[in-house]
Amino acid sequence: MATYKVTVATGDMVEAGTNNSISITLVGSYGESRQTTVPFLFQPGKEKNLSVHCGQDLGPIVLIRLHKWRLFLEDAWFCKDVRVTAPNGTLYRFPCYQWLEGVTTVEVREGAGKKLVDDKLQILKEHRHRELAARQEAYRWKNFAQGWPRCLSVDSVFELDSNIQFSCIRATNFTGFLIFQGASHFLSGFLLRRTSWNSLDEMRTIFSRTQGRDIVPEYVAKHWQEDDFFGSQFLNGNNPIIIHRCTTLPPKFPVTPEMVAGSLGDGTDLGKELQEGRIFIVDYKVLEDIPADTIYGRQQYVAAPLCLLHQGTDGLLRPIAIQLSQTPGPCSPIFLPSDDEWDWLLAKTWVRNADFYSHQLLTHLLRTHLFGEVFAIATLRHLPTCHPLFKLLMPHFHFTLHINTLARSVLINPGGLIDKGSGVTYEGLLLVVQRGLEQVTYTSLCLPDDIRHRGMSHVPNYHYRDDAMRLWEAIESFVTGIVTFYYGGDAAVSGDTELQAWVMDIFTNGFLGRTSSGVPSSLQTVAELIKFLTMVMFTCSAQHAAVNNGQYDLGAFVPNAPSSMRHPPPCEKGRAFLQHFLDTVPEVATTANILVALILLSSQLKDRRLLGQYPEEWFTEAEPRRLIRAFQGQLEEIRDRIEERNYLAELRYNYLNPLETENSISI
Repeated sequence: MATYKVTVATGDMVEAGTNNSISITLVGSYGESRQTTVPFLFQPGKEKNLSVHCGQDLGPIVLIRLHKWRLFLEDAWFCKDVRVTAPNGTLYRFPCYQWLEGVTTVEVREGAGKKLVDDKLQILKEHRHRELAARQEAYRWKNFAQGWPRCLSVDSVFELDSNIQFSCIRATNFTGFLIFQGASHFLSGFLLRRTSWNSLDEMRTIFSRTQGRDIVPEYVAKHWQEDDFFGSQFLNGNNPIIIHRCTTLPPKFPVTPEMVAGSLGDGTDLGKELQEGRIFIVDYKVLEDIPADTIYGRQQYVAAPLCLLHQGTDGLLRPIAIQLSQTPGPCSPIFLPSDDEWDWLLAKTWVRNADFYSHQLLTHLLRTHLFGEVFAIATLRHLPTCHPLFKLLMPHFHFTLHINTLARSVLINPGGLIDKGSGVTYEGLLLVVQRGLEQVTYTSLCLPDDIRHRGMSHVPNYHYRDDAMRLWEAIESFVTGIVTFYYGGDAAVSGDTELQAWVMDIFTNGFLGRTSSGVPSSLQTVAELIKFLTMVMFTCSAQHAAVNNGQYDLGAFVPNAPSSMRHPPPCEKGRAFLQHFLDTVPEVATTANILVALILLSSQLKDRRLLGQYPEEWFTEAEPRRLIRAFQGQLEEIRDRIEERNYLAELRYNYLNPLETENSISI
């Protein structure tokens, strides 16, 4: 007789335990055991030990079956993992990390990462096939809007599988936070005031009520009118990926040397500055002819500006010319720093409004949330749990499907927060994202390529670039170790049919099969696989942190990131003044509505998981676990460098500090 020692571990979340009956079957390469009952009761964070007696040696244990059935009432159980010690002392680990609900049997593979070609036993090939077939039935694609990346085919978070829903703690924290913020603004009277702010100073009162989170908003309120601060936000603000080096002015932006001579300093001219790489441009063409909405019955307005910036001898970027449309002409003057104070300030505020749309709809929603969901769904549909790349990627999709489903219900739906609080119509919102996806390139998603393509490699004070590059390199190093451990060479990559189906699903449903994007539809080499995986993990962690975490900091003072504009772009100079400005930026109630969303989206909820934290131990082999520790060590070094730089800084750039960077898009 062969006796196997078994340890069954329950997850440590509050509701993980069960009083239902659990039993286990061991499956080896020579046979399987009888179904053996695990002793009652299952408590959160606790383990149960039992012995499984067999009439013969089962050989290597390749999978287990966990059986759950009800005695009286349903009581779901979260199994963390199972460990089996064979009679010869061999230890087998079975990472589970899933809910068992109702009367069910769940099969769990032994924890070693295995590609399809690695499975020799028919029972394992069949298990692999059944798992993917079930997943493809459970995780289906649907169209949310024409020209958008496709998304998960559910209508509410209540339809989500328990294994991808928010934890009880996070759901309670999220809902409570939203109710609290809404109630506080309501009680303060902000949500009821559909009138303009009385003064610029009064705008500060809305964020001064959020204790402990007003340091950066106060800095913004003090410096928002300064050209230096305006320019710095293209490098270290919420939208640090749209500025390009400009070597030739586009014909649609006819800035003359005489216009900007006073801004460039002595001894130089526009031609020389263009040639020497010190002129930069931001173009919001994506907003051209986007339909504007009404808010509280009042017409709103949208512009598609262009902004030219210059890098001074002190290394700082400053705006030197702004045009508020894509078509030059008498009704589209080029605004300059030498113009009247309110003309220039209003022009810059129009740029900040355009940047609000560009950031929220493209840089944030499309390029992190929507792509992150595509990566997650394709992974669930095409990579079985035992696949090494499933083990690598799944922690970076934690809660992503839940938060995106929630966003489609309350944030980007008709009548949602963005629809009610911004100046574009719902149709306009859909169109901006559609246009944005048409322009996405693989180059723009791969940070080193993107920095080079935009000509931003040597611009000083570009903390986003510096911190993001270090994180990209750390992720790439980790991914390289994992890939080279499991893939012996290029042939192993090109021959992995599950991997190829995964990439094709992303290309087809995420990028709508557009070959001009440069996004690969297959991966043929180890190097190509490493780059693609690094892009996926970077997008879902560091990139999201960079464009999400500062939303409240930089958006709480409304003139710095107005969500709508209530007067049309000026057609001539000399007509702007303070009251006109106050009547152009969002009224009090719209400001409050948007701020409730911004403070929630940039909040730190309970049970967040930081980059490099892997509480679920999907990898059981020694080498991947060593690689994880090395990755964590690199992140600590990056954290130390960022904190050393920030120590004496008046305005700290901390959004890519690993202590602030979540492993996944979960908020």
